[in-house]
Parts: sequence; C-alpha cells; structure tokens
Amino acid sequence: MLTPYEALVGKRVEAHYRASDLQLSAAGTLVADSGKSISIEDNFVQNGREKKMRLEIPYQFIFRVVETPKSSSASPQ
Repeated sequence: MLTPYEALVGKRVEAHYRASDLQLSAAGTLVADSGKSISIEDNFVQNGREKKMRLEIPYQFIFRVVETPKSSSASPQ
C-alpha cells in the first residue's frame, strides 16, 4: 500500500501546513513519508558554512504538498 506522498520522495516540494493558529510553508526535498508524517530536508549556506535543515510534519497538520521546480544554485549577488 502506498503512502499519500510516496510518489514525491526524492523530489523538491513545497508543503503548506499549520502550526497552532498559523499557516506556514516549507520548501525542500521530500526525504521520507512514514505513513504518519513527512520529512522535508533543505541544504543551504550560512556564514560560509553548509547547513542542513530537516522538518517533520505530521499528516494531520498538512494542507497540501506540491512538487516545485528545482531552484538554481547560482544566484546573482
């Protein structure tokens, strides 16, 4: 049996979810779908150091998850 977001694992996604009374969004690579929650991971550079952020969102808080195009790593400065 497939989990709801299994087809998106490994793809860049944008998830819209709620936390308390707030509606939030997160973008990154969908790295896991446990059947009860999804995990989104994003890599970025801060102060010249590579960082990784992982967010776990339980199903009951998700409004929608959509696939997004990969962002280009070269940004003009």
